[in-house]
Amino acid sequence: MGPFVKQTPGCRMGFGIFYSEIPFGILSLMLYSNFENVALAWGGKRRSGASGKVPLGRYNRAAVFSYTRNIRKGGGRVKGRHTIVAMTMMGLLIWGGVGSVHGGAKDVLDVTVSIVPQQYFLQKIGGDLVKISVMVPPGANPAVFEPKPRQMVALTKSRFYFAIGVPFEQVWLRKFGEVNTSMKIVHTEEGIEKMPMKGTHQAGMQDRDHGIKDPHVWLSPPLVMIQARNILDALARADPDRRQEYERNYKSFILELVDLDLQIRSIFSGLGKDPKFMVYHPSWGYFARAYGLTQIPVEMEGKEPTPKEMERLIRYAEEVGLKAVLVQPQFSTKGARTLANALNGDVIVADPLERLWKENLLKVAETLKGIVE
Repeated sequence: MGPFVKQTPGCRMGFGIFYSEIPFGILSLMLYSNFENVALAWGGKRRSGASGKVPLGRYNRAAVFSYTRNIRKGGGRVKGRHTIVAMTMMGLLIWGGVGSVHGGAKDVLDVTVSIVPQQYFLQKIGGDLVKISVMVPPGANPAVFEPKPRQMVALTKSRFYFAIGVPFEQVWLRKFGEVNTSMKIVHTEEGIEKMPMKGTHQAGMQDRDHGIKDPHVWLSPPLVMIQARNILDALARADPDRRQEYERNYKSFILELVDLDLQIRSIFSGLGKDPKFMVYHPSWGYFARAYGLTQIPVEMEGKEPTPKEMERLIRYAEEVGLKAVLVQPQFSTKGARTLANALNGDVIVADPLERLWKENLLKVAETLKGIVE
């Protein structure tokens, strides 16, 4: 498998980093410049220009290359997630500390997000300095959601709307801006190169690109690092007096994401070649890509498979040994149950919009491990 880190102006390491060496890559990148480079390693793309960025310091170049040279001599890996997190915190100290908390009182920022997982991200970075409203409530489907009149009224109080690229935004973001012309709309998915959603039942079990980009970028911890940086930039520009506190919270959140990423990798360690799982609605593509899995979607673009497509899918599932079908509570499970019955398998709920975002990803990882083993 080839190297996956592009050389960038902020990341000239002089050696290739491979998926099998991600712990080493995480630490090296974090010590090198800023946390944004870590997320660039997993599909991010650098934004042009540097305006509005919050500078987070530099490192000791000699110390970094000495450390990475020693790691390479030792096999190119750092074993133990606690060791990595501890070394990462040393990197923060090299930057000059985590910042001090501003002591003065100030009104909180009213912000609105599209989906529940974003509330988790905003709370981690904004803390008690932000008041967060969620547009799509738990249980609702962000593909077809329409805001209530009371939500449109409440939106007039928001300083920011943090978008993430879910389908309903294509129609409603413009209307949100018309309701509150002073509200800043922040695209937290900016800088992420989205992958196409693919259907496997559509062409005799051969992947087929439908031209629709997958919006589920919040289900990959490395990609959430990019979203976190976009959130930080927006909050710090709007509230510069509290910049240090936002930075402190941001750095803490990045450490949490690194630790979560390593936990999930540990869960999936030792699996066989190209582990697959079946999912009715293709929500877990970025998660699967980040951790070396392949999702086999049943429906595409919200459309149920035809009887012939279902027959091909059942034959394929029997050939590769797929039994369980993942579903999410925002969609009907009738078709999934029909498929699971044909395979003598199970229907398993995995909610991509779960409020307890971190715990949910760990739970899904454990569930998928049991399915693909």
